[in-house]
Order: sequence, then C-alpha cells, then structure tokens
Amino acid sequence: MVGILSDSHDNIYKVRRAAELFRSLSCNLVIHAGDFIAPFAAQELEAAGCPVKAVFGNCDGERDGLKKHIGSFGEIADAPLVFDWEEMRFLLTHLEGRVEKDLASQAYDVVIFGHTHTPVIRTVGKTTLINPGEAGGWLSGKCTAALFDPVSGNAEIVSLG
Repeated sequence: MVGILSDSHDNIYKVRRAAELFRSLSCNLVIHAGDFIAPFAAQELEAAGCPVKAVFGNCDGERDGLKKHIGSFGEIADAPLVFDWEEMRFLLTHLEGRVEKDLASQAYDVVIFGHTHTPVIRTVGKTTLINPGEAGGWLSGKCTAALFDPVSGNAEIVSLG
C-alpha cells in the first residue's frame, strides 16, 4: 500500500495523523506531492516507518532544511520526479501544468500531483491519475490523503479527520 498526501502547509497535526494512518495500514511507501512549507512538518513523516518520496512545491522555501530532514528517511527533489516502485513507473509533480500530457503519454502507471487542493482519482488507459487533495485543510476545510494499492491498482481518497 502507498500513502499519498500533498499541500500539508505546516499542519503538523494532520501530517502526524497521515503518518499514523499510513503506518497502521502497513504502507511501504509514502509520497508527498509538495508544499510541506517547513522542515519541522516534513519530519513527522518519519513516523510512517517507510521510505518517503517527495517533490518541492511552489511554497516550499526552506529547501535545504527539507532536504536535510527528509534525507534521513527518504528523498525530496525538484519536480518532476520519476521513479519505479513495485514494478510500476510513477511520475510525481506538484503543479498540474503537464499532467494531462503526462497522462495521455501512457508512459507511467501512476501520475501524482498536488497544488490544486482538490482530490482527483481518474484512470486513462493504463495510467492512474491521483491528486490526494490538501492534507493541511486550510483552503477547503477538508484534510485528505490518498491510498494506492499497487497490486490491485485501486486508489481511494481518505479523510484525515
């Protein structure tokens, strides 16, 4: 199981809640699609107990601090980040600008993005598109994340309470 979140915007309580949820579900990977904001919030993801893959968002100013904190248990990079996990090819980005083109290319099994704060799950051909919404809940009032099962290919949006 893969836990996915984005746009946590320093809401340390919801990042902590996401890490607890992902750990309880035995996730073997956590993905963050950008806009942690500060390193102290990103550090909370270590409690998930599995590797983290992340990209910088447009509001992530403390890049060196984020690299330092996440580097001890995962990876954070400029978008797009392309990687393989459990025999699947992932593309991770923050902004939605190229998402439709990446989706149409069918070069990836999973395309994940954030920024819009709006949850999306859609499948086109072999590619699943996921936006987990906003973990921070500052814009919509709804704190959400996503779960993706690489075995079944199923994805779902979950509430962080």
